[in-house]
Amino acid sequence: DVDRATVDAWGLEGDRRWAVVGPPGTKIDALAHDRILGVRALPTADGLLLRADGLPDLAVRRPVDGSEVPVGVSRQQTLRYAGADAEAWISKAVGTQARLVWQEDPTSRPMSLSHGGTGVEPLTLADTAPILLTTTPSLDQLNAWIAEGPEPAPVPMDRFRPNVVVEADPAELAAFAEDGWRTVMLGEVPFRFAEICDRCAITMIDPVTREHRKEPIRTLSRHRRWDGLTWFGVRMVPTALGTLRVGDPVRVTRALP
Repeated sequence: DVDRATVDAWGLEGDRRWAVVGPPGTKIDALAHDRILGVRALPTADGLLLRADGLPDLAVRRPVDGSEVPVGVSRQQTLRYAGADAEAWISKAVGTQARLVWQEDPTSRPMSLSHGGTGVEPLTLADTAPILLTTTPSLDQLNAWIAEGPEPAPVPMDRFRPNVVVEADPAELAAFAEDGWRTVMLGEVPFRFAEICDRCAITMIDPVTREHRKEPIRTLSRHRRWDGLTWFGVRMVPTALGTLRVGDPVRVTRALP
């Protein structure tokens, strides 16, 4: 968590620029290797500080001169290798052979046309869009539905991995109102809607205990299922640069009726 973040054309500064991949370049999936959820990455002036239980901290500098390695990332053929020390550390942390890689130039990867892009917006290593926005009234409603089921424990917001959370009183903001937002001001920075976010099975893994359960997908399947998928949160694109701060006001400038 940070108190403020610079908004670049491709999203929040420093966000989603690193990835963990296997030797063939495919991304390490938390469903198969859930120990990756125990890795904590703290930003530093020139890279990352990696932490995991049972391992010494490792400082990793941005591999500006690192070799390019092939990766299985859509619209991104190669990324910078972070070096043998990072490879050995991350392999121990995850429990399988793995490499740490870095995206040197986000402008080399455009957003997909099929996910709300125009073909020119740059993108980090995020799935489809620079910003994943969620709201607390939507989570409150989801947890109220979950409370009616066989696994009534509430799901925390971090299960959905948003990088912007809008906090609001449910009396002032309806649950899932963000589905209809088309342009919005977060503080002084404007954003446009790209698409509603479809949710995968990784949301069913507790990132602390690594327990695999059926929520929240089971409840989303009852209440928020269409086109064969379940949905929570929206993907947004910045249309100008600026700074976001915790506590900034949110103003919806255009929404579906």
